[in-house]
Amino acid sequence: MRSASRSMMARVVPGQQKLAEKLIILNNRAIGMLTRIYNIKKACSDARSKPSFLTEKALESGIKFIVRKFPQVDIRNNQNQLAGVNNAKNEILKGLSIYYHTFVDVMEFRDHFMEFIATVDSLSIFLDITVNYDLTSNFLELVVRYVSLMILVSRIDDRKAIIGLYDHAHDMIHGKMEKDFARMGQMILDYEHPLKKLVDDFAAHSRSLQSAVSSLLHVYPQRNMGAEEWRSNSLFNIVATPAQMLNPAQTDKMQCEYVNMESLERWIYFGYLFCHSSFVSSQEVTTGLWRPVLQANFCLTVFRDEVIMIHRSAEEIFSSIKGYNKKVSEIKECRDISAQQAGRAHREKRKYLRLSLKEFVAILADQPGLLGPKTLFVFMALCYSRDEVMWLSRHATNFIKKVNPEDFVDRHLGELLFYMEELRQLIRRYDEVVQRYYVQFMYGYDSVVLNEAVQNLSVCPEDESIIMTSVVNTMTSLSIKQVEQKELFDFRAMRLDWFRLQAYTSVSKAALNIRDNIQLARLMNSIAFHCRVVDELDEMILETSDLSILCFYPTFFSTAFKRCIELPAQSRFSISFPLACGHFITAVGDFCPEERAHIRDRALNYVNQFLEEMAKEARNLVFNIATEQSHLADELLPKNAGANIKQGQAKKGKAKKGAKTNLQESKKPGEESKRKDRLFVTRMDKYHLALAEICGAINYRPSFVVWEHTFSPKEYLTAHLENRFARTLVSMTFNKETNEIAKPSELLSKLKAHMSVLQTIENYVHLDVTRIFNSVLLQQSQMMDSHGETTITTLYTQWYLEVMLRQVSAGSIVFSEMRRHFVKLSNSHDSSASNQPQVNPEEYSNLQELRALAQIIGPYGMKFLNESLIWHIASQITELKKLVTQNMETLVALRTNFDKPDQMSLLYRRLEGVENVLLRMTIIGVILSFRDVAQEALNNVLQHRIPFLLASVDDFKDHILSDTDIKVTLNINELASAAGLSCNIDPTLCNALASQKVENADDEYKIACLLMVFLAVAIPVLARDEKSLFQAELVAHGNNCHCLARAVNHVAASLFTVHRGNVEERLKEFLALASSSLLKLGQETDKASTRNRESIYLLLERIVGFSPFLTMDLLESCFPYVLLRNSYHGVRRSQPNTASSNLSQAESAGAGSVTA
Repeated sequence: MRSASRSMMARVVPGQQKLAEKLIILNNRAIGMLTRIYNIKKACSDARSKPSFLTEKALESGIKFIVRKFPQVDIRNNQNQLAGVNNAKNEILKGLSIYYHTFVDVMEFRDHFMEFIATVDSLSIFLDITVNYDLTSNFLELVVRYVSLMILVSRIDDRKAIIGLYDHAHDMIHGKMEKDFARMGQMILDYEHPLKKLVDDFAAHSRSLQSAVSSLLHVYPQRNMGAEEWRSNSLFNIVATPAQMLNPAQTDKMQCEYVNMESLERWIYFGYLFCHSSFVSSQEVTTGLWRPVLQANFCLTVFRDEVIMIHRSAEEIFSSIKGYNKKVSEIKECRDISAQQAGRAHREKRKYLRLSLKEFVAILADQPGLLGPKTLFVFMALCYSRDEVMWLSRHATNFIKKVNPEDFVDRHLGELLFYMEELRQLIRRYDEVVQRYYVQFMYGYDSVVLNEAVQNLSVCPEDESIIMTSVVNTMTSLSIKQVEQKELFDFRAMRLDWFRLQAYTSVSKAALNIRDNIQLARLMNSIAFHCRVVDELDEMILETSDLSILCFYPTFFSTAFKRCIELPAQSRFSISFPLACGHFITAVGDFCPEERAHIRDRALNYVNQFLEEMAKEARNLVFNIATEQSHLADELLPKNAGANIKQGQAKKGKAKKGAKTNLQESKKPGEESKRKDRLFVTRMDKYHLALAEICGAINYRPSFVVWEHTFSPKEYLTAHLENRFARTLVSMTFNKETNEIAKPSELLSKLKAHMSVLQTIENYVHLDVTRIFNSVLLQQSQMMDSHGETTITTLYTQWYLEVMLRQVSAGSIVFSEMRRHFVKLSNSHDSSASNQPQVNPEEYSNLQELRALAQIIGPYGMKFLNESLIWHIASQITELKKLVTQNMETLVALRTNFDKPDQMSLLYRRLEGVENVLLRMTIIGVILSFRDVAQEALNNVLQHRIPFLLASVDDFKDHILSDTDIKVTLNINELASAAGLSCNIDPTLCNALASQKVENADDEYKIACLLMVFLAVAIPVLARDEKSLFQAELVAHGNNCHCLARAVNHVAASLFTVHRGNVEERLKEFLALASSSLLKLGQETDKASTRNRESIYLLLERIVGFSPFLTMDLLESCFPYVLLRNSYHGVRRSQPNTASSNLSQAESAGAGSVTA
């Protein structure tokens, strides 16, 4: 029946065979079948995606039995072996259905292909790629795709298991074999060795294939030229012949100029194998096509990353044919040549393409009008470059023996991809230029020439005449206004008519034979190219520069990117790799939608990975430069100037004595900028050059789209800079190895150095660096940043509280009211190593350092520091309340009997924890003293930064009316406190105390009153402590008891504000009790009890001096000022003379207060 049907088809009119339509449909279906078979192969080769039935232990014996007996298995007599299959038959039928029917589709496709090729042979169709390009190229591509499909099927290891399992499950359920199983099973067996079977299949149908492959002699030798021949021909160098620069790029085989090189080589390789009986005797085909292909490659693509090793496969075919020993030797010789020379030859080609494309892109960008006449060159450049990328990707992962791997390492691949991207963007940007040029060309030249050619035809049947007339009319109707009005062009119908006409006229007995009208055919090919440039520009770009193949070579793709970014001179082109991921969407077809998600995820992962690496590289360079600048800034710090001063003094001293100076000179700041030679490149120069290159890549595109996801390279860089900047600030603040914290002024110097470097990035990339600063520094002013990491604010807060203030409470450090910072006592009696400060408190607590700290962590950070300090104060007040509760009855009695000295003495002796109360209040005072200096530093900074806003806040605070609601007052005070202004009532302490649990408000108020009583009667105890001596040069007591002045006033104001008491009345009561208790010291005869009586008298004056509620007049009514004056003189006499000036200052300050 088949032979009869073929003879009938031979008698049918050629136009009725629909050869053009069949070629289009079969080629599309071949791509779909290849995609589906490829995915089945990949799924079966991966244990994670393999069908579960193939890995189940229960089915293992049954699968082995089916594969061993495939395709003939007697189910009825082998029930034991197939018991597992029988149990899971329904699941198997459902799970393997898509796999089985894919193989059925392959079998049906094979039938259609063999029927088509028989038709082509029976019609004796003339095939010449330079004449009937569409017909010949589609025919050759169909042959190669069919061959690739059968090779891929043979590479699925589990094909017999899948087909056999499905058929037996079908048989067990339906009682009969699946209808296509017998033929398909035989096909699987026939194509165990696909190439040998295919050689036999094509033996009877080689005539058309032979003529098609032979026509490649007019195309392939020119496309296979080496780099030296390209250079001698000035390929893509349009300025080499200035006179012809505006001439249109025209050849007599336009479409052959940008056909895929690998397609040509596959057509030649498989065509020669299948027509070997005819080609072996043809020296021209062997030397012009066969040998060059074998010498230029050692593998060809079957589909995506599946390749065929061409020498081994050809050797296997020819070694089984008698008389082909010489051919086998020729293949081995070509393999050796390929291994030794192919890599170097293609490396030179890529080198030439990089240089020529760089110049080509620069010229076209400067003169985009040249895109019109030189459009063919653009597509040729894209095609040639794409061919080299594809060649390298498949050969770099499929080596053979004797290959030098270095020939396949290309660190400049990114540059070639970059210029391809530049060409693609240029032709898309100026598409209207191209359209305008070719629309004019078609109606002004092509239509006229074609009309003349048609008129000169001696014979032109009706169908052919209708097609030719339609083409002429279509081109004649074109006008430039259509381009100006942005009208959409569609010439697909015209090109399909030309395809059909090729099929009609290529038949041997056609009335209008294309073999006799070659010039007309070539003119039509040129017209097809011109109209395709007008209406399918994007498709043309895709056809000539599609890089979706890189999706299937992940190792090669990632390695090429790493090599590109590691080379500073090439990092500018690294952006081409994420942009290339946008091509991956073209690898997805309609026949296999399930792979869409997988390829999308791979593309997005690649883009994300590449942009992350680029941002990391830029970030590392930025912070390398910042580290260098930070070191240079360190050299300018005052602490490092001392060494130079000392060295200079030593040199002067030795010079006067006449002694030889052997001092080694230290490197002075600024010497790193001196250069003896302009060509000398420093490390900083290299950093800046590398940064400029990588930033050029990041700034190349503001954003681009991959799989409907928009990526912005600059946002990646911003995120990395923010994270690294934050981590760097924290690492500069605290050294985990030495547990040392940086001085705020030194940290500020380093911070400014880093910020100045970060600001220079704006010279390379359009970044909002201010946004980075605001984000990072604002987060550093909080307790934790957005990632939950420790911040500068937390580090300094913890250090001041847990290290410095803890050492202050140890007794060797005092707060100096004169110097406004903590000072280490030089005459401290406590010399134990544990009490010695680990750091110099003056370097961290002075006003300059705290100003620097305020600049770094800002008002938010200082507010957090303030709140942390107050939290510690609140905890101390809680402990004080416990002590008050413990002595409740005694304190109530003391309060009511303050005018009975004898009774007071008896009651006082019953008090417990007096020293503890004084110690805790002193700690509170120390913390408040440090807090006041920190607030003053913040206020100084804000006066410099926001003077007008700060003046408004200050004015607002100063004009609070006395009858204002306390809540409003506290809110205003909170605003003022956040600005560093001092307040009569501390809002932060009030909030901390108010947040504590209160069971009975009246009891809390009573405890607060008794606490003040406790303090008043306990103060005289301080006179016994030898450290209570007032030191005039520091305006401080040795045990920090002068800080009680702040503690008493702040604690009283806060407690009685929270508990709705009268602050002024309670402080007057405190003053009366305290003065009465201190006056009793004058009657004491025990010298130990009155050791530092005068110093403690001065403390009472300081308490009043710090209070906004008490006056010196009130003090004088309770405590004679003469005692204060005598106390100043007594302290003066006990101090060295060096303190006279400071003492007089302190005394005058006291006198001034009395006068006031």
